[in-house]
Amino acid sequence: MSGKNSPTTGTADREIVITRLIDAPRELVFTAWTDPNHVAHWWGPKGFTTTIHEMDLRPGGVWRLVMHGPDGTDYPNKIIFVEVVKPERLVYTNSGGKKGGPSAKFQNTVTFEEQGGKTKLSMRMVFSSPEELEHVVKVYGAIEGGKQTLERLEEYLAKL
Repeated sequence: MSGKNSPTTGTADREIVITRLIDAPRELVFTAWTDPNHVAHWWGPKGFTTTIHEMDLRPGGVWRLVMHGPDGTDYPNKIIFVEVVKPERLVYTNSGGKKGGPSAKFQNTVTFEEQGGKTKLSMRMVFSSPEELEHVVKVYGAIEGGKQTLERLEEYLAKL
């Protein structure tokens, strides 16, 4: 689900936008995204587990995690928060990838919009170039992985 953007931003050829309407209140969805005790239960595509080493939720704060693939491959990630507007928006840079392999780098803007007791969650990942976008889609399955991650979030929230 590669997204199109408004003509003023000029990033449509190097971005992925994934949106999901989640049947949970915005505050809860935001908390599930920003509290490491929640994140560890749903982060990553299906079959993945996540170890969170630190999560400092403030501009300039660092979030270090390792996603563990179902095949045993580790994917270390370092996220640096740029903007934190509770419960509306998170902006962060992400660098990570397969341990010992090429990394993926992008900026992610996650928005949480209240919609009648539900939450419209949107992730907008902007890469440095169309080639970098193509790389993460082909090598890491970024679009499907993003969709599965949001699906896992929704499944987790349904249990709370």
